[in-house]
Amino acid sequence: MCAGASLGGAAWGSDKPEDAALASADSWLKLVDEGRHEASWDQAARLFRGAVTKDQWRQAATGVRGPLGKLLSRKVKSREYTERLPGAPDGKYVVIQYETVFEKKSSAIETVTPMVDPDGAWRVSGYFIR
Repeated sequence: MCAGASLGGAAWGSDKPEDAALASADSWLKLVDEGRHEASWDQAARLFRGAVTKDQWRQAATGVRGPLGKLLSRKVKSREYTERLPGAPDGKYVVIQYETVFEKKSSAIETVTPMVDPDGAWRVSGYFIR
């Protein structure tokens, strides 16, 4: 599943961009975990909203996350700041990987990529799960 959304929340006020990005990713994931896919799209980075419509995101998120069941646990595996990502414009990104356990999938890796949007807020620009 690919796409992203995020709560703006923290910007560059944090000591490290990784901290602000993580706060944004965690807030956005809470919306996805609650099945609030339209709200997560609304909070996504401009780049994400330009790549996928709200309806496409809702369908993708429901189709991929629904069968996994309820979230049981999630912990940060890694987070890495970068200004270049394949297939994306140069910018300020943090690639965060989580080790996640769902009710019907005991081991998953979620990759969430917040970026700094034009207004300076960190918002999720990508989401993948495997």
